[in-house]
Amino acid sequence: MATQILLKNIDVPGLTDIHVYKGLGGYSALEKALKNFTPDQVTEEVKKSGLRGRGGAGFPTGMKWGFIDKQSEKPRYLVCNYDESEPGTFKDRYIGELNPHQLIEGMIIGSYALGAKSAYIYIRGELFYVIKIIEKAIQEAYKNGLLGNNILGSDYSLDLYCHPGAGAYICGEETALLESLEGKRGNPRIKPPFPAIVGLYDCPTVVNNVETIAALPWIITNGSAAYSAIGIGNSKGTKLISACGHINKPGIYEIELGLPVEEFIYSDEYCGGIINGNKLKAVVAGGSSVPILPAELILKTAAGEPRLMSYESLAEGGFKTGTMMGSGGFIVMDHTTCIVKNLLTFARFYRHESCGQCSPCREGTSWMEKILMRIEGGQGTMKDIDLLVNIAKHVEGNTICPLGDAAAWPVASAILHFREEFEEHVKLQKCPF
Repeated sequence: MATQILLKNIDVPGLTDIHVYKGLGGYSALEKALKNFTPDQVTEEVKKSGLRGRGGAGFPTGMKWGFIDKQSEKPRYLVCNYDESEPGTFKDRYIGELNPHQLIEGMIIGSYALGAKSAYIYIRGELFYVIKIIEKAIQEAYKNGLLGNNILGSDYSLDLYCHPGAGAYICGEETALLESLEGKRGNPRIKPPFPAIVGLYDCPTVVNNVETIAALPWIITNGSAAYSAIGIGNSKGTKLISACGHINKPGIYEIELGLPVEEFIYSDEYCGGIINGNKLKAVVAGGSSVPILPAELILKTAAGEPRLMSYESLAEGGFKTGTMMGSGGFIVMDHTTCIVKNLLTFARFYRHESCGQCSPCREGTSWMEKILMRIEGGQGTMKDIDLLVNIAKHVEGNTICPLGDAAAWPVASAILHFREEFEEHVKLQKCPF
């Protein structure tokens, strides 16, 4: 059984109540941090743990904290990115819905490390029921002296706010999130300057994902060495995986990084194999924005080694034969899946969610959707397939934020690995599925 850091007590009845959470040792990590650690020591502990951002980019958390401008006289902020909306990803809402105090405790610890006096949880507006749970938990924390002035009798004070977004996928990009939090249209900013220097209200800011922040109490309680002992290589600790698609046991799983992909898909402890005993066709390993891989490449690398659930192993081989851990949205497809139709669904999403600020993304996502509709509808030509590849190349790397890449990679990888399926659509002038 894998070590459970985030889901250990998730099934305890009444866990959303502060007294139940504290009865299980909750907020003891915060007390330890305030009494035994300076802010810089907390940052150093997180650095040594090897914790990486769990929102998709996988950037080392402690290193990101180290970039914040502590020389500035301006206020500093910690912002939690709870705008979870990557297709195939549904892990973060689980934490807020069932264990909100773990997130709040992590927010206070992180804010203490950064020297922030105000912090924000920016949450997707559609998660209205989760917002109510988190707001109630925040009020409980205030009443118990865990937020507000002189937390637990220390000289540290913090105000925490839960701010609902309006349901734009683009606001999952940290600078677009900050624009939205300031009351503006959620358009990504050009970087540099980075948020650690010029962030919320032009002040030094760190933006971290829900899962990243929720891991902090365990790290402070058990120590960085205990956390870094879990995992493999530079992929330390555990990872929440949202598993869905043609599997017997869809759901949210906490795995130790380094678990073989084959074991994750086929073992009874996790996905339980493919439904109806069908043949595995392809997997999108990290949410809709990462390259799709056929069965033979998701189970083994191009070198024939078992593919592991880790940042390094999934990316091995680069774009041609690898993919990304991303946000952990693990979508499994069996042999009955039409790759073209699946890709059209993704393309429609990215066309709809593009903010329109960059011409390559605004125009490219629209054209990719139109051409895929043509191919799936039986009116496509062979030239359309190469045209899709060409458009994806012109979108990738030519936009302010990664949404352009997120739209281009699924198109390019699907044609790279399943070109014959696109050609079959053209030859038959209909979808063969």
